[in-house]
Amino acid sequence: MQITGHITPDSLMTLEAYTKYRKAHKLSIMAQRKLRSVRLGEHINLQFESETTIRYQIQEMLRIEKIFEEDGILQEIEVYAPLVPDGSNWKATMLIEYPDENERKRELARLIGVEDRLFIEVEGHSRVYAIADEDMERENDEKTSAVHFVRFELTPLMCAAVKAGAGVKLGCDHTHYPAHTVVALETLASLAGDLK
Repeated sequence: MQITGHITPDSLMTLEAYTKYRKAHKLSIMAQRKLRSVRLGEHINLQFESETTIRYQIQEMLRIEKIFEEDGILQEIEVYAPLVPDGSNWKATMLIEYPDENERKRELARLIGVEDRLFIEVEGHSRVYAIADEDMERENDEKTSAVHFVRFELTPLMCAAVKAGAGVKLGCDHTHYPAHTVVALETLASLAGDLK
């Protein structure tokens, strides 16, 4: 997969080329997804995105939908490219996971606003709260969505601290979902690569 810093139709593979690439590289792409995934408590999983994960997502959608015309390709890029971090932030897909359907329905009603209560805390710096769902509202008065897109905007000093090895905590201070975790060193090393 060609990492260019900017996803365009010309930088994506044809469906035929991607099918071959997918067979040879699926395990390594899944390993990167796992490396960039952070569990927060039992029921929230944040999948921190990168150009590689978003390229893979776009290529997967093109393959599944059998899209090969430029207009369709541009639409997929328009949907997913905003999730690529741009040097001063981390962007993540937030998944609220409850296997039991009844429990999920009940908890999504209790967790309205949870996406706005997620935070990153770089060692020695103040918390940075998530900016959620910039593309569209994903909750209503009755429940929140099981999927949200969040962005954590970091200051230049925070970026420098992370690149210098500062620890990072991911947390949530929602009334019904208080949780925090320290981001694993391997994951943090990958995330540090997203920062300028």
